[in-house]
Amino acid sequence: MHFKLHPQLEKDSEFVLDLDVCQLRLINEANYPWLVLIPRLNGIVELSDLSETEYTQTMLESRAIELAMIRLFEPVKMNIAAIGNMVPQLHIHHVARYKNDKAWPAPIWGKHPMQAYDNNSKVLRIQTIKKELLANIQT
Repeated sequence: MHFKLHPQLEKDSEFVLDLDVCQLRLINEANYPWLVLIPRLNGIVELSDLSETEYTQTMLESRAIELAMIRLFEPVKMNIAAIGNMVPQLHIHHVARYKNDKAWPAPIWGKHPMQAYDNNSKVLRIQTIKKELLANIQT
């Protein structure tokens, strides 16, 4: 069965790359370095819906994303969460946070209107993330 991405995730994000289990996407929000990791499996809502093998691989991929973001963006804190109250398809947010970001120290959701990347910045951000991951990923 072909993997179907939830329409809201497709609208709000850009494809970065496919990993072993998950698809990585950049949220089109220039205020924060923000990636989502989405298992390429239909009907998955909770982490517990994954098989043990899929869960383990998803966690390895999440860790690789976190480490890449730490190396690239040097955040004060990484916020990692699978909330899914608005979009039921399992997706794991990875957000680099800084003491001077617009929402600090509160959660980023609903604090400020999203600010889309300009096309050049978005392409550069995706290329940078992809290069970092491909050079260092050990999933």
